[in-house]
Amino acid sequence: MTATEIAASVAVPVPPEAFHPGEQALQARVGVRERMAAVGAMVLRDHMPDQHRELFEKLPTLLLGALDDQGQPWATMLAGPPGFVHTPDALRMQIATAPDSKDPVLAHLAPGAAVGVLGLEPHTRRRNRMNGHVVRWGAPQGLSITVAQSFGNCPK
Repeated sequence: MTATEIAASVAVPVPPEAFHPGEQALQARVGVRERMAAVGAMVLRDHMPDQHRELFEKLPTLLLGALDDQGQPWATMLAGPPGFVHTPDALRMQIATAPDSKDPVLAHLAPGAAVGVLGLEPHTRRRNRMNGHVVRWGAPQGLSITVAQSFGNCPK
């Protein structure tokens, strides 16, 4: 078996929508579409690896992004004691937070909404992303998200 065949056999398959049409168009425009498709297959996962889960669970803050009713992107910072983020398994994240009518993200979340999560650990420069969909939202259970994509961000 060649090195390419071995790499292909261990790569996590990426759904066709791993890169949205705008990203695909930009990649094609600069001549890297095929290369990015191969890279995406190696770094984009449909689950959170244990090292991502460990990072999210020990953080005191988390950034959460979502779209409002007009499709405008918004971001908010959530905070709590380490452990306010819990990942019961590689496909789910639960965040102990409450709805806030004054927060442009938390006021508009609903089951099915797409969300992006970013965990930052400044002193190590670790950065992990998770994109998913809201499963449950509200008091007292907090925010429950299913994983669609998980990947590390470059520390630069």
